[in-house]
Amino acid sequence: MLVDVTITPTLPDAVCPVPLADAAEVGPIGSPTPHWPGRRVAVGDVTLHVRETPGPTSPAGPGGTVVFVHGLGGSATNWTDLAAGLSGRLRGLAVDLPGFGRSDPPPADDYSLGAHADAVLGFLAGLGEPVHLVGNSLGGAVALLVAARRPELVTTLTLVSPAMPDLRPSPTRLGDPRVALAFLLPAVGGGRRAELAAEDARVRLRRTMRLCYADPGQVSDAAFDLAASEAAERATLPWSAAALQGSFTGLVGTWLVPGRRSLWATAARVTAPTLVVWGERDRLVSVRRAARTAAALPAGRLLRLPGVGHVAQMERPALVSRAVLGLVDAATAGSWVVAGSDVGAWPGAEILAGAVEAPSW
Repeated sequence: MLVDVTITPTLPDAVCPVPLADAAEVGPIGSPTPHWPGRRVAVGDVTLHVRETPGPTSPAGPGGTVVFVHGLGGSATNWTDLAAGLSGRLRGLAVDLPGFGRSDPPPADDYSLGAHADAVLGFLAGLGEPVHLVGNSLGGAVALLVAARRPELVTTLTLVSPAMPDLRPSPTRLGDPRVALAFLLPAVGGGRRAELAAEDARVRLRRTMRLCYADPGQVSDAAFDLAASEAAERATLPWSAAALQGSFTGLVGTWLVPGRRSLWATAARVTAPTLVVWGERDRLVSVRRAARTAAALPAGRLLRLPGVGHVAQMERPALVSRAVLGLVDAATAGSWVVAGSDVGAWPGAEILAGAVEAPSW
């Protein structure tokens, strides 16, 4: 069942919010939700680690498989809560991109956006069915490439604060001047990278949360400890720094590409019904990119969330679950309507965005 959360019924079509599934359809989300088990999957010449969330044997509505692609410096565990929220309807597969999480590094250390997309495409092709594809940040840009290149593999697309071109000269977006020097100036930032690598994993995690969350204080101690354990594990991997630097450089390189090869042109080639979710307090990729992103997608609609940062799927997992299921239902029914332009948050959005469970990292 779809529920329209618009408070004012006389709003014109261009400002109607996206359809939301009923809250009763959201699966149980823990505090924290334990990380889902994973397995290693050979995809061409790279081995990926994939975490699986079982779906229902008899879903109440349209089901299928949802595949998640994480952002820069993240991992499959970034989708733990959203996968739980969708588990009443959809089986979840969260991929660790090459060099991240527990996936092996790619051959020849190729961390370009195209190489990441190739890895995800290879994984999807092996599933034997089209999927609902969801990506955040860097993973959103990867998912965009995948959906444009192989539309037959993607039933619906959800982009959470996708890393669309944003060249604002603001080093504070990286949360620490040392991080800006280490990654924006790789040729001279070796000392800073070594200094950051020597930091305690919990210190680095706190800094990352301050950057990604609108309110990092909402993360429980238990959820933080769970995330810190994974961060400490990652710190032991010899390729972790190269994966982060290489993926960052590869992403920014795509922002400089003009014309038909740009991410904006790529978005225009995506045919799948697409939900764009953006936090109003995103410090990494400005919400000012949200309207253009949704408008660039032929079947794109935009959901802007007040009081939310860069990782809406972690900050508001129940609400994002409802939006994804609403997309699935509307796409199945053929009723997904293109909004066409952004008008900001709809009346009552602050109430809805705040009325959800505390997230886990």
